[in-house]
Amino acid sequence: MSLTSIWMTDPDQLRGKHIQQIISFAGAGKLLDDSQASLEFREFLQLVQLETLQSFAEGCLQDSFPDSGLALQDIVNEIGRRLDFEVEKGRYRGTRGRVGFDGIWRSEDGRGLIVEVKTTDAYRIELARLAAYRKELIATGRLSEATSSILIVVGRAHTEDLEAQVRGSRYAWDVRLISIRALLKLLDIKSKLVENPLVVQQVRSILAPREYTRVDDIVDLVFRAAEDVAIESEEPETEVEEGEEAVVPAKESGGKQVDFNDECVKRIEKRLGRPLVKQSRVTWKSPDNAVALLCKTSRRYIRGQRVVYWFAVHSSRYGKLFSSIDETWVAFGCGSPEVIVLVPFATFRDWTAGLNITTMKHGEVYWHVHIWEDECRFELRRKAGFEPIDLTPYLLATP
Repeated sequence: MSLTSIWMTDPDQLRGKHIQQIISFAGAGKLLDDSQASLEFREFLQLVQLETLQSFAEGCLQDSFPDSGLALQDIVNEIGRRLDFEVEKGRYRGTRGRVGFDGIWRSEDGRGLIVEVKTTDAYRIELARLAAYRKELIATGRLSEATSSILIVVGRAHTEDLEAQVRGSRYAWDVRLISIRALLKLLDIKSKLVENPLVVQQVRSILAPREYTRVDDIVDLVFRAAEDVAIESEEPETEVEEGEEAVVPAKESGGKQVDFNDECVKRIEKRLGRPLVKQSRVTWKSPDNAVALLCKTSRRYIRGQRVVYWFAVHSSRYGKLFSSIDETWVAFGCGSPEVIVLVPFATFRDWTAGLNITTMKHGEVYWHVHIWEDECRFELRRKAGFEPIDLTPYLLATP
């Protein structure tokens, strides 16, 4: 039985295991180029959540074992894939006639990173060898000289000697250095704090060599990330006619917006029968890119005798995520993981003509989704002139 099959049918058999034990379950139990073990291990890495990926990286660094460096190479490439790079995996061991990179990461803006993974900083890096790899890839048309560079990913956080080596070399403007822990922090920012593609693009750009005399791009990155979080904490904007009740937070909801997305997704996985891996703060995909999910949550608000839920859905952000995926969904967690409205995304798009919108300063638009609960009936309330949508048929059955 493959690692993926074990994970899907009996995850407790693998959960909490050291990465060396995980590899022993894959194929013949040893990572080799073009082997079944390698294929199964790489496929398995696509299934696990970020916290497990972090644990695996720590296991490779703290408890060295025969395949730890090879496993770390696969983990780093998986991090690159989750940062939305198109990843070309390299070979574990160099062979004559083949360029010996650990990975090539390509971004949508045409940039390419030649990735080199080092578990330790105890030895000097052969920068000339890496430069030769880059030169050969450029000569064969696989990379561009103007838009390619080298990214060295090291296992240890203390890299002063390596930094000095890079700065003092002729390749300084072609090389960037980052620790695996810092790389994981970038992925953590992407998956937990932001959903704006512009922020994700700027996060990726940090990995390429840049001259930082002018720091506007860094300021833009911080600003957009803060703006993204601020939108989620906004109170609902609901027009109140004369004599109508205002919208106020329910007393039990506290003073802050809620986030129980992960709990919602666990239920949705069972409903869809597919594993879903977090892509950003509110988006998930199946490892085979066949299913995508947008999941939003809201605390309870009170308007008169009714309970109201409010969600901000950015109209321009999900085209890329959903464009090449056949099965796409949007979920609204209403007050708790026990109440979830799950709708095909295409159906939801048909309903948006009647929704209020807000246009932000840089031109981005988001829809205001108001769901009203009244005696166990759930409705999507829209602008005047548009009929409400009965959402009760889309409620996920109570577990």
